[in-house]
Amino acid sequence: SLLVTSGPPDSSLQVWQVSAEDSDVIKSVSAISTENGTGQPWAKIAATSSRAPWVLHGSRLNNVQITEVESKKNVYVSGSRSSEELSAVAFLDCNTLLVCCSKGQLCLADTRQPQGPLEAAPGPAGGQRWCMGVGHGPPNSQPVARLSSGGQLALTDLRKVSEPVACARCSVSSPGSSAEFLAVSWAPALEGCIAVSGFDGTVHVYETRSWDGSGREAEPLFVHKGHAFGGLDAGEGPPVVTAHTWHLQKPRTLLSAASDGSLHIWDWVPPRGS
Repeated sequence: SLLVTSGPPDSSLQVWQVSAEDSDVIKSVSAISTENGTGQPWAKIAATSSRAPWVLHGSRLNNVQITEVESKKNVYVSGSRSSEELSAVAFLDCNTLLVCCSKGQLCLADTRQPQGPLEAAPGPAGGQRWCMGVGHGPPNSQPVARLSSGGQLALTDLRKVSEPVACARCSVSSPGSSAEFLAVSWAPALEGCIAVSGFDGTVHVYETRSWDGSGREAEPLFVHKGHAFGGLDAGEGPPVVTAHTWHLQKPRTLLSAASDGSLHIWDWVPPRGS
């Protein structure tokens, strides 16, 4: 019944209590402060309850940590000295974590080695900003997809993080736009399918199993355009999709939200013959 969020004014976290079933009130109960958090970007967060209610959080490589939510005790602190900004963090299992830097580097760490190093793999070339999505699978063998602000996609096997196993380019209308809302995610119940959003008011679904290392443009299986036709965003142009996620049980159901406050729950239909 606890929620953890990150947001202004710094890299601290907020803890909220969901009320009983007869109320829709969500109460603020505490905060998790971070050392040298003032002036830092908002923290990236991921949660797990496989061992205890833990939250993995950090805004830069040198302040990645894991905190036990209820006691606020730090159970892991990164030993990195790099101030590289983060774009995403994830638990691979209760002992292993993965972080992605905004320049595309992937870093693995073991929670059983406090102050241990974050083993970084080189990021893709170029000055683009990157985000990541971690797929489902056995621990430390989950597929990882990285998406750049230029529309580039790189798929990586964590057993060999030094080089991507496949690359492609999204058929998005405005590559190079703000990377604030970039998102890529793996379908939990459809092998090889990913969803991409954050460039405009659409969500694209791709099938990755035929991709190779050529980096050619990939054709989406489906494009959800509902948010794009939702009207203008406070006079600043069409809405931009700010987040999306897959339904855990329904294979082709997704949820997406946009900058105009809209929330869509939708199914997609595969092309005929696929």
